[in-house]
Amino acid sequence: MNISYKFDFNLFDSFQDMCFVISEKGEILVLNKAVYNTLKFTPGNLVGQNFFDLIEPSFIAKAQQVMNFCVKENRSENFYTKFNSGGKVFDINMSIIPYNFSSKAGNQKEFFILAKDITDLRLKEIELMRFYYVAQNTVNPVQIVDLQGKMVYVNPAFVQASGYSKEELIGKNPNIFSSGKHSKKFWQKMWNTINSGKVWFGEVENQKKNGEAFYTQILISPILDNEGKVTGFFGIHRDLSEKKLLEKQLIHTQKMESIGTLAAGVAHEVGNPLASISALVQVVQRSTTDDFAKEKLELIKKQVTRISKIIRDLVDFSRPSNYELQLTDINQNIVEAVEIIKVGAKAKDIIFDLDLNKKIPLLPLISDQIQQIFVNILLNAVDAIAEVENSNSRNKISVKSDTNDDNVIISFSDSGTGIPEENLAKVFEPFYTTKKEGKGTGLGLWVSYGIVKSFQGDIKVTSSLKKGTTFTITLPIQP
Repeated sequence: MNISYKFDFNLFDSFQDMCFVISEKGEILVLNKAVYNTLKFTPGNLVGQNFFDLIEPSFIAKAQQVMNFCVKENRSENFYTKFNSGGKVFDINMSIIPYNFSSKAGNQKEFFILAKDITDLRLKEIELMRFYYVAQNTVNPVQIVDLQGKMVYVNPAFVQASGYSKEELIGKNPNIFSSGKHSKKFWQKMWNTINSGKVWFGEVENQKKNGEAFYTQILISPILDNEGKVTGFFGIHRDLSEKKLLEKQLIHTQKMESIGTLAAGVAHEVGNPLASISALVQVVQRSTTDDFAKEKLELIKKQVTRISKIIRDLVDFSRPSNYELQLTDINQNIVEAVEIIKVGAKAKDIIFDLDLNKKIPLLPLISDQIQQIFVNILLNAVDAIAEVENSNSRNKISVKSDTNDDNVIISFSDSGTGIPEENLAKVFEPFYTTKKEGKGTGLGLWVSYGIVKSFQGDIKVTSSLKKGTTFTITLPIQP
């Protein structure tokens, strides 16, 4: 059944989009009310005008080209253009529909134009692109999560920080980063806050793919639609790893200072009775002829000497140095320290590899103290290598000096047994040692730490079990 309809152009007055009928030459023949409402023209004054006068000049050629294409192919076409009305520019999505009609003059070509104002939509697209480029290029990790708690967007910084690939993250719940350090109540409070449309802010310890801790300060904001309903959640992180490291270093420094103050008091209280014991031992030694007594007294004397050395180390760490700073050749001190260590029997099979930058300037230091540090570290390196079970392995100690910005960097690397990761934080603590009883006091690195800090420098250690240990000393060129 064929049904034909006839209707007047007034039907299009109810359309929100602009509608035109124009001639093949571009003359506006008829238009709907939306044209006047959108472009703010007085009703009636556009009929008979050239349609192309409404188009932004830089887009006219494109519009004419599309219109010619529609005539040639006898098909409709959709494209983007711009209107200019009274100096105001509109973004337009335009559809051109050609059709033929018969008149006394023959077949005539006219066009039905449907023009949709997408100015607001384009502004939103631009804003969205701006956000996208900001999110993609910011150094802060960014993620977007939907209402089901699944990640729908992560930026490159988030991928790098988490250690996961983008494909491994999209569609997953953020709890894959959970370190287990926060209670269920903690997370429930967070979800309750953002589900209610409020912003949540806090510090979180997450876990990377490789198991390392990842400390962040995170702000989670709900994403609302036009009706104020929550449609998702936007989270931006600030990496706190460096802050946490600095906090640990500060706590460690304060701890060492407290120990130093305590050590000074202990050294004073122990020193006086120890001096009395030493004097009495010497008196008895001179007055006895008993060989057994002499042997035991000599043993006491050795132990007293050992305790005296510990006390001297404690005092050296805890009290200010009376020495004056002098311009010191770091490389010369390194060479001299190595020569001292080479004399020992344990070092005879060890290769010492020195890579020293000859352009290092003289530093204001106390030569004896800086050499004491080098000797302490080298002695530890020799002892670590001596503990290696495989005697056929290549025993080597590498020493390197160089400059970096405003600092001198000295590193000591050995091929010894290494230090377990859980013990690395203890190596600079007093009386901590991995050596067998009687083989070390555990004060060498502690004293070295104090000396380096007194020169406004820093000392760090890295190690791998069965691969070796590296001590790195940083000293300012101009403290």
